[in-house]
Amino acid sequence: MKTAVVILNWNGRKLLEEFIPSVVEFSQSADLFVIDNASDDDSIAYINANFPKIQIIQNEGNFGYAKGYNEGIKKLPDLKNYEILCLLNSDVQVSENWLEPIENLFATNAEIAVVQPKILDYKNPNLFEYAGAGGGFIDNYGYPFCRGRVFWDLEEDKGQYDDTIQTFWASGACFFIRTEEFLNSGGFDEGFFAHMEEIDLCWRINNYGKKVYYCGASKVYHLGGGTLKNSNPKKTYLNFRNSLWMLVKNLPAWKAFPIVFLRLSFDGITGIVFLFYEGFGHFWAVLDSHFGFYKRLFHYMKIRKPGIQKYSSKQFVPYQYFIQKRKKFSDLK
Repeated sequence: MKTAVVILNWNGRKLLEEFIPSVVEFSQSADLFVIDNASDDDSIAYINANFPKIQIIQNEGNFGYAKGYNEGIKKLPDLKNYEILCLLNSDVQVSENWLEPIENLFATNAEIAVVQPKILDYKNPNLFEYAGAGGGFIDNYGYPFCRGRVFWDLEEDKGQYDDTIQTFWASGACFFIRTEEFLNSGGFDEGFFAHMEEIDLCWRINNYGKKVYYCGASKVYHLGGGTLKNSNPKKTYLNFRNSLWMLVKNLPAWKAFPIVFLRLSFDGITGIVFLFYEGFGHFWAVLDSHFGFYKRLFHYMKIRKPGIQKYSSKQFVPYQYFIQKRKKFSDLK
């Protein structure tokens, strides 16, 4: 089973310098690529000088995460020779033997299309990391959460998620996908630019009857916020807008519009909370995300696909978390 490890880069010299040595050291069985989103720093010169075996794929502009990967993957030489693509953030440190358990999992079940490893916090390695943790799910209103992370509460890694289970979505920080499935699905939704696009892709893959898995035998460490900090209102804007688009695309029509209406209302409450606790920038980001949502609403209504529409059945996680104070995945009803 041949794997291509593909890292997306934009002006990431410092991140590459810190994190790429572990990828080179512990990925001897894979081919390594860096897709560059038209960086204007010296990151590509650094790779060429220090890691000549890494192949560079050059995009014509800063296309963001979604289009950046879509365009770059098309340019991979001999793409069809790679059964598995690992889309790896530039701020991820991998561990020894991180590839083999996931490659073995793909080999055991042809219905598995996507896999994510255990993702721990690079700065606090005993904690799960926000982006993916121990495998991702969404509740019945489309709010994402993870084993090991519910909103801002992170669990300590005590081996409780060392298993291998089917999940609903996998983290874009370290996203393994069969090449055939990536191409057949059309890849990431480029309208999203960044954030939530991996959940949308996993939702579509679930709808096609394929499976998403978490593999606790593989372990990586994610810095998080390496490209766009959590404190940046643009991140708030993208997450809120893209989440609404994702619901319109993937829920059955009879369910999508009542849930979207409620989500818009919940967003309004969240925006007011942000105004008091995070500042005007995040309040405006939530409000502006709704304008952005309406701009392409009809586009996403048109591209909806018929078929089995699946989603998680956990009940309204924000209520459980903020009102009932259920802070761990194991506490959720």
